[in-house]
Amino acid sequence: MQELSRNGVVIDDTFAEAFGMRATAILITAPTLKWARQAAITMTGFATSVIGCGCEAAIDMDLPETQTPDGRPGCRVMIFAMSTDDLQKQLKTRLGQCVLTSPGSACFAALDGTVRLDLGNSLRYFGDGWQISKKFGDRHYWRVPVMDGEFLCEATTGLTKNAVGGGNLLFLAADNAKALHAAERAVAAIEKVPGAIMPFPGGIVRSGSKVGGKYKGMMASTNDAFAPTLRGVVNSSLTADVNAVLEIVIDGETSDAVAAAMRAGLKAAIDLGPKRGALRISAGNYGGKLGKFHYHLKDLLP
Repeated sequence: MQELSRNGVVIDDTFAEAFGMRATAILITAPTLKWARQAAITMTGFATSVIGCGCEAAIDMDLPETQTPDGRPGCRVMIFAMSTDDLQKQLKTRLGQCVLTSPGSACFAALDGTVRLDLGNSLRYFGDGWQISKKFGDRHYWRVPVMDGEFLCEATTGLTKNAVGGGNLLFLAADNAKALHAAERAVAAIEKVPGAIMPFPGGIVRSGSKVGGKYKGMMASTNDAFAPTLRGVVNSSLTADVNAVLEIVIDGETSDAVAAAMRAGLKAAIDLGPKRGALRISAGNYGGKLGKFHYHLKDLLP
């Protein structure tokens, strides 16, 4: 594998391989940003990977009162799944259990699209016949009575079939602290990219995986090539000076959003330099055989 270098950080001449997905977005508002974020964080819990969670989700951005329909602070949340049916199921369940239940919350569509997914249309029945339908222009809402007043929820939100999941960056460092420092810098930069999310805890995953495994029924298992403790017994991708690897996985509303997020993460880690962060940056792929979206690191360098 050829290597490039920026600011003393080695960049592998490789690519991240990603997949087409379905995605939607909603806007959650509340009396304060604290409670808007609480509803959003709860809704996006246990949503790191479609392999085990059914969807991938995270907060895309916070929005001030001046940019929301009801003049209250809010959070734009994005949810990704492999099919429209899976996306609708996850949206309905998470909305009903985590947003409807949250004090003072309201929910609005946050993605345009001719294909629509149910929001209030599916939750209105909780009103037990007391729910009220309201239309303002071309937008349809439901008002559902709850114990602190009403839950206002837009009837539907848009769906995109052009979403991408699985963009990624791997940060290889001398120790855990430096790998984490590099990854945290990259996460902070990626968070500023609209339309891109990082579904793993704090945006970072330590348990990178490969397809399949030695045990029957395993869809994924540990990425032994990047596990430092296995360096001497497997075909390792790690040199002797690398003792920790952390990964960022990125989902985007569009392919351009994934590329922009990877570019931002790369720059942030490179600017940090190898003494405080990553010695080397790589990416995960399946030889180009599974995902149709390929993001070559050399094309994303600052």
